Amino acid sequence: MLGDQQCGCDRTSHTTRLIVLTGGPGAGKTAVLELVRRTLCQHVALLPESASIIFGGGFPRRDTRPARRAAQRAIARVQQELERWVTEEEPVALALCDRGVLDGLAYWPGSPEDFFAELGTTREAQLARYATVIHLRTPPAEAGYNHHNPLRTESPEEAAAIDARIEHVWRDHPRRFIIPNTSDFLEKAQHALMHIRTELPECCRAHFRPSAEPPPPP
Repeated sequence: MLGDQQCGCDRTSHTTRLIVLTGGPGAGKTAVLELVRRTLCQHVALLPESASIIFGGGFPRRDTRPARRAAQRAIARVQQELERWVTEEEPVALALCDRGVLDGLAYWPGSPEDFFAELGTTREAQLARYATVIHLRTPPAEAGYNHHNPLRTESPEEAAAIDARIEHVWRDHPRRFIIPNTSDFLEKAQHALMHIRTELPECCRAHFRPSAEPPPPP
């Protein structure tokens, strides 16, 4: 999926930079991605969440150790292929990833060393593949956490614990920005969008329209 707007840039190709939008369940990633789609140009690609592709497509979602490991391996592979596809085919300047490969470590039933060995990669390689990481914090139950997404099965306490683990696994990225919760979700979304805008080349950045009508909250 590409941004809706036309920026007037006549370049036929860009060097694609991968940006991770992450956070625990209910953090608002889907709503922010919709805001990006409405406000940024056709040189911004939005990659779908690999976990939603996997579980929404019928992959068994069981709480056994083998099932959890299999699911995370599958999610990581889909994520890697989405990123490879967009960098090899689409002439986009920015690919916004709904989570990155390292997010799987927050769900992995084993050690970090085991996780990287299973995927045949390293922490350093995964940190280096992304230009920027934007972390939306998960709200507590009293501040808007809900189960509107049918694939969201975690309680508020479980969601908060996952959010903390995600913060930990990305801790060493040199360009990580944490977006705190606010009473007004649009303020949170606009904060994230401004970070995304700074990653665009100048030819696309000038088109940014911060006054676009907001999407509904997550």
